[in-house]
Amino acid sequence: MTELNPTAAALLGFLAGGELSGYELAKAADEIIGDFWHVTRSQVYRELSALSERGLAAPAGAGPRARQPYRITEAGRAELAQWLRTVPDLSTPPRDDLVMKILIAVRVPGIDVHEVIQAHRRYLIELMQEWTRLKEDDDGADLSFALVVDSELFRLDSVVRWLDAAEGRLRRAIADGWTPALGAAGAHGPRGAAGAAPRVALPRRHLGTRR
Repeated sequence: MTELNPTAAALLGFLAGGELSGYELAKAADEIIGDFWHVTRSQVYRELSALSERGLAAPAGAGPRARQPYRITEAGRAELAQWLRTVPDLSTPPRDDLVMKILIAVRVPGIDVHEVIQAHRRYLIELMQEWTRLKEDDDGADLSFALVVDSELFRLDSVVRWLDAAEGRLRRAIADGWTPALGAAGAHGPRGAAGAAPRVALPRRHLGTRR
């Protein structure tokens, strides 16, 4: 069984509420998940065709391509239910540009890592303020939008808190005598003939559980 991708799963979720055409599915995708997951109309038709080939959705009547209604099949309902209950793999840290910037900034000569942290922190606070304004302007009628706004506010808040923790950890490390040179591999080892630190093979740390 091939695992559903999020776009295909979303289309099945919309079809679970009743028969919809490709045009109506594209409109639903834009209105319900469009704030955080962009889906083009051509993607909708491609995924709909793939779902039909797999027997997860089926035409419910005749009509032009854009207006032909589709329905979810029993196999589609079973696969959608399985997808909803399948926990996404969060066992390893994702690639994160901001984390990378901070890890590199602490080792670049002439760069004030505290200024770098504060620059990103200011931007994140501005984003949170913008999302908060959108939340306050919303009358609460759009449940999907409210959930997305809450998700973004929690996500941004967690990043701000990580930056605060990173700055605090860095200040404590510096107070204890840490420097970028000491933090590099081989800084404490003997020097080679040319005065360069020898290459040290450090063990790789694999974070998270592997399935």
